[in-house]
Amino acid sequence: MDSRWVSVQERRRPRLKRSMTNWTKVRGTVMHGYGVASGANRDSRFPAGTIALQKPVFHRLGLNLERFYSGTINLSIAPLLYQVQRPRYRFSGVRWTDKAAAEDFSFFDCRLLPADGTRLDGLIYYPHPETKPEHFQAPEILEILTYPINGLSYGDRLTIEIDETQIRLLGKRRFGLESPE
Repeated sequence: MDSRWVSVQERRRPRLKRSMTNWTKVRGTVMHGYGVASGANRDSRFPAGTIALQKPVFHRLGLNLERFYSGTINLSIAPLLYQVQRPRYRFSGVRWTDKAAAEDFSFFDCRLLPADGTRLDGLIYYPHPETKPEHFQAPEILEILTYPINGLSYGDRLTIEIDETQIRLLGKRRFGLESPE
């Protein structure tokens, strides 16, 4: 795409390099999380939140998350579920704190479509449940790393685009999901 046609807002946000071929849209509901990722729950072990502690570790491993907000959007896609396919990034045995055991993490490309009409790059953040010590998510919750979205509140509906070669939705035919242009 010719950069002259990219909005000023998009230019300020670096785009992730990717080759997507199978975008699927799904609407979800923004839900309360544990507040651990952002530090909102005031857990004394992670006062700035887990994402802030993990960012430099992932950067050393080759994934720069600095452009994203240090917290996650918890998006319920119920009644759908998802199945991990081929993560964009996968890291095993990540020791990001001395207060918890090493964990495995995967990240999947996504784009968010807030009500203001913008399109925001993001990543689905997936700490593998088999190595995660606590704060488990329901199977219909996607944790999303992206830019701050002004005015986003719990209970809001939000559309996400995912690449089903990376993470597959279960039950989409039954619920008539669409594929984006």
